[in-house]
Amino acid sequence: MSPEKRIQQRLERLQEHLKREAPVLVGVVDRFRHLDKIAKKMGLMKNGESFATQISWWPMISILGTFSAGKSSFINSYVERPLQKTGNQAIDDRFTVISYSHDNEDKVLPGLALDGDPRFPFYRISKEIDKVAKGEGAKIDSYLQMKVISNEILKGKILIDSPGFDADEQRKATLRITDHIISLSDLVMVFFDGRHPEPGAMQDTLNHLVKNTQKRSDSGKFIFILNQIDTSAKEDNLEEIVAAWQKALVQSGMNTGRFYVLYNKELAVPVEDKNVWARYEQKRDHDYAEITARMNGIGTERIYRIVGSMESLANQIEHQTVPQLKAALQKWKKQVLWVDLVTFSTLFVAFMITSVLAGYWHGLSFNPPWFATAQENPVFSLSIMGGVVLLLMGFHFYMRSVFSKVIAKTLSSDSSGDVKAAFIKSTRFFRSIFQRNPKGWGRGTQKKLTALRDDTDRFVQKINDSFTQPSG
Repeated sequence: MSPEKRIQQRLERLQEHLKREAPVLVGVVDRFRHLDKIAKKMGLMKNGESFATQISWWPMISILGTFSAGKSSFINSYVERPLQKTGNQAIDDRFTVISYSHDNEDKVLPGLALDGDPRFPFYRISKEIDKVAKGEGAKIDSYLQMKVISNEILKGKILIDSPGFDADEQRKATLRITDHIISLSDLVMVFFDGRHPEPGAMQDTLNHLVKNTQKRSDSGKFIFILNQIDTSAKEDNLEEIVAAWQKALVQSGMNTGRFYVLYNKELAVPVEDKNVWARYEQKRDHDYAEITARMNGIGTERIYRIVGSMESLANQIEHQTVPQLKAALQKWKKQVLWVDLVTFSTLFVAFMITSVLAGYWHGLSFNPPWFATAQENPVFSLSIMGGVVLLLMGFHFYMRSVFSKVIAKTLSSDSSGDVKAAFIKSTRFFRSIFQRNPKGWGRGTQKKLTALRDDTDRFVQKINDSFTQPSG
């Protein structure tokens, strides 16, 4: 089966699932197909690929943080059962995807169940792991596992529990998966251990999870949780600890996202001062309610995110990628023409000097001795002239290729696709250097992108109609 046929079958299976789970998104898959055609025509995407596979169609909640920060305890509290093992030391260094199941029996499935299923966000992640850690992709079960449980609270969402970020052995593959799930998630919960009042002790976590966040356009999906804060009740210095952590986040460049405090009610030991403990309980209950409300509402956020991503891609192609390609083509044209001018001028000057020194000119009359030979044997002379022309043309196209490859190296690919490949496709030998637009771009393509954006507005209105009726 061809890669293109395989991807179309995958999208058809996705639509079948969405008909049952989120019917409003079925039509969005078709719009992604239209966007794929534009990207493939431009060279931004290869056959067998789709923008639809680069996003998560399921509401995803990522739970990240350090070992002993209480991530597993929080999950157990949320699903109301001891699903994840807890402890102060590293217990499990695998990513765990937690999903709903109709069966009454909880099951643990290997990483292959995720790597081989296109419905989940880790489809073929083994190939991505191999890119950063050769041979590790074959050990997918060492990185991933899936737990399925029958709990209504998990319907319509996926939880991902990550291994502690401050593991003894920081593997590139683990970081690659972490970045992958952050990109796909609708909500990212970053846990810190409140028993360690010095934020500097978690500098690695701050550097990777926090500093990278400030570059994102969706940084609002991050929330930061200072867990196990009950240990500060004896000193009654909750505000001071929270302020220290918030300051650490700001110093790391994080100026967005909500900050909460929590502790495990089942493990906490109340302090003697009932007023102090009541204040801690009130703060914990308030923050826990806000966190769970955000978790329970990501299904709606997911729909808007997916529809918005389609419009974002259309805008990026038209307003960022195409201008970038046009600027690169203009630079390429100037370099090629400049080399042509210098080369042909140099050859012309060299020819004129040589012919004058050889005495081929009689006043303004050019009469070299081989003119007579050319008149006697025109086929031979035409062959010589043709050879010279082909040589010059060969040099021209060679320099086109050289400059094309050099400029391509300066281009950076992004979520719109492979910009380098699109530029190379726009500079092939059959493309004129005077073409202003990149391959596959024109008024027709612009109209198609405008239609996609109009469709996005209609999808948003349709989603809004399910929540509100401004007309009354």
